[in-house]
Amino acid sequence: MFLAKNLIGGIINIVSNIDPAQFTPSDPPPPRRPLNFAEAHENDEEKKFRRVFHQLAGDDMEVSPKELKDILNKIISKHGNLKTDGFSIESCRSMVAVMDSDSTGKLGFHEFKYLWNNIKKWQSIYLSHDSDRSGVIGAGELPHAFKAAGFPLNDDLFKMIIRRYSDEHGDMDFDNFIGCLVRLDAMCRAFKTLDKDNNGTINLDVKEWLQLTMYS
Repeated sequence: MFLAKNLIGGIINIVSNIDPAQFTPSDPPPPRRPLNFAEAHENDEEKKFRRVFHQLAGDDMEVSPKELKDILNKIISKHGNLKTDGFSIESCRSMVAVMDSDSTGKLGFHEFKYLWNNIKKWQSIYLSHDSDRSGVIGAGELPHAFKAAGFPLNDDLFKMIIRRYSDEHGDMDFDNFIGCLVRLDAMCRAFKTLDKDNNGTINLDVKEWLQLTMYS
């Protein structure tokens, strides 16, 4: 219990001087709608993406963590300028969990489209901040990359992220960069949703805390 209090206290101290207003997470995906309603109100671009999604997701029109892993690894294998060990099943479970707004354990069309658009945006940021074209983003390049993605980090939070997502040299490869940003984006959206008064603080009981942190 003493160790747990020290750990939580240390994390709170690290994030206590962050201004949530400086973080700009993406707008959440729209709520799930009946399929016939959704298709009737889609533009040509969305209809084209839905056809692609159907090919990727199969007849159930849901992307599981295993399917997400296969999709992402197949795509990044075509990009030699992105250094990565590949997306693991655990990282894909985490991405599905934080994007799973309706708690089905899979990604529906809008949830997947939202994730897909973010990955494309963050891939562009990753490439533009890999100044030495090494395929990874070095520790010196990362703060600017996170700021460009909408998340200016203070030094303490940056060091925590480096310890969690970077290698022993402080370099972050593509799958860890995306995994980190998916989680950071989702947790910031969750915070802004819970911050009803927009005063930069929220109150959670233990059940809410565990629900927020364990399925992510």
